Amino acid sequence: MRFKHCICYRVAPGWYANLALAEEQLQAQRFVPCSPTQESSAGWVEPRGQQEGPLLESVAGQWLLEYLIESKTVPASVVRRKLDERCAQIERQAGRKPGKKERQQLKEDITHELLPMAFSRFARVAVWIDSTGLRLSLNTSSQARADEVVTALVKALDGFGVTAFHTQTEPSGAMAAWLADGGENLYEAHGFTIDRECELKATDDSKAVVRYGRHPLDIEEVRQHIAQGKRPTRLALTWEDRVSFELTGGLQLRKLRFLGGVFDGADLTQADAFDTDAAIVTAELGKLLPALLEALGGEVRA
Repeated sequence: MRFKHCICYRVAPGWYANLALAEEQLQAQRFVPCSPTQESSAGWVEPRGQQEGPLLESVAGQWLLEYLIESKTVPASVVRRKLDERCAQIERQAGRKPGKKERQQLKEDITHELLPMAFSRFARVAVWIDSTGLRLSLNTSSQARADEVVTALVKALDGFGVTAFHTQTEPSGAMAAWLADGGENLYEAHGFTIDRECELKATDDSKAVVRYGRHPLDIEEVRQHIAQGKRPTRLALTWEDRVSFELTGGLQLRKLRFLGGVFDGADLTQADAFDTDAAIVTAELGKLLPALLEALGGEVRA
């Protein structure tokens, strides 16, 4: 279980973390595959991948889950072709063209008829609940997908709720300040270094975008863009030479990479590979996330 992306939330205080009760509640939303005529299905699956295993694993006190989404889509071009054929047939037989409502109904009928032949697409979202630190982390870069998983969690777990993280300094403002001073004191104060990837976007009507890839960012050109009003929307960072990632203006962590040394000595080919992997990942992110919040001026709680 290695996170490639991370969207984080603050778990609302007052939630009582009961492992056995949570497992029982999640069972009511266990994943069931799509029926032949069903367009989508979603639910909880075993994070270890063991059939009929628990839906909730606890490793070193950290809760781990996995949400699975199945979707079936009929190609729009196929539906249009079938619709045109059926409308032409009605026109020949009845001497009239189908109206707008009739065409819509025909389109729905055709989609329903073709669904049994459609291929399924699956998306998995790893979920980590730090029941002690009261943080929820989702392995996705899609806010819509994150919203779907959060909704499923809130529905499943009694008393569970989350709020977005808020910091004293918004991420874009902090990233602009770090780039303006070349990241001076950022490592000494918080353990972060600026890497070689960045995106700057103008806030005026031009919506101009400047992207740097594999390029030094401690240059006058970058500082001029910031002075002219462009705001960083993405910035590559490395924390303590252990984890590299891209911070977004929405406080998302993308393109997470655990660097050399983090997994040294961990034999991930053994039966306990899941536990070892999960313990290391949650331990690293469990230290990175608080350090990032501090670098952003500290968390603001309601």
